[in-house]
Amino acid sequence: MNPDITSLRLADADGFYAALVAAHEGLSDDESALANAKLVMLLANQIGDAQVLQACVDAAVQDIRTTA
Repeated sequence: MNPDITSLRLADADGFYAALVAAHEGLSDDESALANAKLVMLLANQIGDAQVLQACVDAAVQDIRTTA
């Protein structure tokens, strides 16, 4: 069974996006990439389900790999 990774579950998606953008203000490109990597690992730990995480990884790179 494929996990549902496209249904919106985030109560305040705009607020989260604003907080994410604010967190990157003043960071260099390398610092921003490091912050993103750390955030991904923290969120992956919170999710904890390998099947869900793999589906998210696949979805994240699907359009990039087909258009690059």
